[in-house]
Amino acid sequence: MTISGEFIAFMGLALVAIIGGVLLLNLTKVVHMVVALIFTFVSIAGIYVLLSAEFVAAVQILIYSGAITIIMLFGIMLTKHDDEGETTTGKGRKVLLFLGVIGFAAAVYIGIYDFNVVQVPTDLHVDNTMKIGEALYSKWVIPFELTSVLLLVALVGAIILAKKDEKEGDKE
Repeated sequence: MTISGEFIAFMGLALVAIIGGVLLLNLTKVVHMVVALIFTFVSIAGIYVLLSAEFVAAVQILIYSGAITIIMLFGIMLTKHDDEGETTTGKGRKVLLFLGVIGFAAAVYIGIYDFNVVQVPTDLHVDNTMKIGEALYSKWVIPFELTSVLLLVALVGAIILAKKDEKEGDKE
């Protein structure tokens, strides 16, 4: 095994993604959880860049790290949240989580180094955006449109739920 800059970058980004996921599960304050989620999303975008998928990385940053995180923060700010009702995690849970992460890392390490892949020359990084656009608007146009309808229905449902909460608040 040779250690290259790409290997070091991948390991660093993968480590940040894993740590962000673990922190997301273990932190008690919701805003801190969102920050851990942002770290995970950004590191996954970095892994996409290493895979020569710059368009997917840009979409990851714009959609997940930007829009979804902002929506989550708005949801946190607009809802009643009681921080004092939260309990702290016990030592047993943290030890089990640590052992689980170590076990997963060992399984991934063994799986990667026992996995023999024949290298085939490809041109993956040529015209990525054009190929994604052609596939999205030719082969996958129906699921793409159904997703937009589903998002519209979710938006209307969120507005209706917010109006119901507002009316219940006025009655009290």
